[in-house]
Amino acid sequence: MHRSELGDFQASRGTQSVMVRPFDEQPRMTPKMNGRRSRLIVALFAGVIAIAVAISVWLLIASGIPPRTVTLATGPEGSAYAQIGERYRAILARSGVDLRLYATAGSVENLAKLRDPRSGVSAGFAIAGLSGAKEASEVETLGTIFYDPLWLFERTSTNGFALTGLTGKRVSLGSEGSGTRALSYDLIALAGTDTRRTTLLDLPPAEAADRLLRGEVDLVALVDSWDSPLIRRLAAAPEISLVTFRRADALVALRPHLNKLVLPTGVGNLAANRPPNDVVLIAPKSSLIIRRDLHEAIQFLLLDAAAQIHSGPGIFHRTGTFPAAESIDFPLSDEAVRFNKSGRPFLQRYLPFWLAVLAERLLLLLVPLVGIVLPLIRVVPDAYRGMVERRIIALYGELKVLETELEASGAGASRGELIPRLDALERRADQLRVPLRFSQMLYTLKVHIRLVRDRLASRE
Repeated sequence: MHRSELGDFQASRGTQSVMVRPFDEQPRMTPKMNGRRSRLIVALFAGVIAIAVAISVWLLIASGIPPRTVTLATGPEGSAYAQIGERYRAILARSGVDLRLYATAGSVENLAKLRDPRSGVSAGFAIAGLSGAKEASEVETLGTIFYDPLWLFERTSTNGFALTGLTGKRVSLGSEGSGTRALSYDLIALAGTDTRRTTLLDLPPAEAADRLLRGEVDLVALVDSWDSPLIRRLAAAPEISLVTFRRADALVALRPHLNKLVLPTGVGNLAANRPPNDVVLIAPKSSLIIRRDLHEAIQFLLLDAAAQIHSGPGIFHRTGTFPAAESIDFPLSDEAVRFNKSGRPFLQRYLPFWLAVLAERLLLLLVPLVGIVLPLIRVVPDAYRGMVERRIIALYGELKVLETELEASGAGASRGELIPRLDALERRADQLRVPLRFSQMLYTLKVHIRLVRDRLASRE
C-alpha cells in the first residue's frame, strides 16, 4: 500500500489523527471484547433511561394524586353554609370526588379546623375580619363568594335598642365558634356597650329563632345569607322587627372588611309589607378558604363549583359579582389566580376529571424524561460511530507501521519478520464485527492489507 493511498483514506475520514504505537503494544480487539463493549454501551444507555424514568416517577408521586375524599367545614344545621355545602358536594360528585360536609358552629370553628392538620378538614367557609386570620399561614383563600350580613331581630315591644341598649335584656349573640359571636362582640366593644347587666345566651341559630318567636328572648343576632330559610322566616314574621344600623357608615369606616347594604321595604313579604321600611345592614363577605396543601386539582374543582353556584344575581349583588378573586384576610391561592385569569385547566375542559388529571401527571412525567432521553438519542449513536471508526483506524495505524518498515528495509527485508505480523493484522480485521454501515470501511482496510501483502511478495 502506497503512502498516497493510505493518506487519501485518512483525509476522507477527516482530520482525525491516530497515535501509532509499536506493533507489540497495539491492543488486541477480539470478537468477545467487541461484544462486551457493545453490551456495555447498551447497558449504559438503558441505565440512564431507567434513572430518568425513576426520577420522573418520583416527581409524579411527589406532585401527588388528588384525593378522592375531601372534607368541607360548613356551619350550623339549616344555615346558608350548610345548604351551599350540599350544592358543592353534588357538583364535585360529578367528577368522582366525595365531598364530606363537617357541621360546625360557624366561621371561627371552621378556621380552627383548617389550622389543625389533624382535623382532616381541607376547606371551609368563613366571614372576613376573624381574629387570628392574619396569623393562619397554613390557610389560603379561593376568593369571596357572597355577602353575609349581620341580622339583628328583636321583639317589636323592645323599641329597637340594637347593640347599644342591652341592659336588662335577654340576648343571643351566637354560639361559641360562630362568626356571629365574633362580629357581635367586636361591634359591642367598638360601641362601648356595657353588657354586665345583660343576659347573654349561648344558643344555636335555630333554637334562638324559636325562642325569639315565643317571646323568651329579646334580641337575636345572626350572621347568615339572605337565602337562609331561618333569615326568611324571621324577616316575614309580623311580631319580629329588623334592627337598622343607623351608624353603618361609621362602622364600615372603622372596620373596612364590612360593607353597607340595604334591605328593601317589603322584600321579605310583599303582601304584608315586611319589613315595613328599608333596613340598613352591615355585612362582611364570606370566603371559601382552604389549607395551603390542598391538591391543586381539587382547588380547581372547588373554584369551578363556586363559579356555578355564586355567579348569578342576588338580592345584594348583580350577576358576575361573585365569586371574586379577593384577598381580605388570607392570601389568594395561586390556583385561584390562574383560574380567574384563564379558567379551568385546558385538559379539564375536554376530558373527564380523573382522565385529565392523569394526562397532566403523565405530561409532568414526560417533560424531564424527554429532556434526558432526546440528547442521549443524539449523542449515543455519534459516540458509538466514533468508537467503531477508531477501531478500524487503529488497524490502519498498524498497517501504516508495517508499510513504513517495508519501505525502510528495502529489497532486503526479511519476509519472515513481516509476514506473521501482516497475517495477525489480517486475522484481527476478519474478526472485527462492525455494523453494516461500516462494512465499506472494513472491506477497504482488507483490500489495503492485501496490497501491502502483494508488495511484500514482489520484494522477494
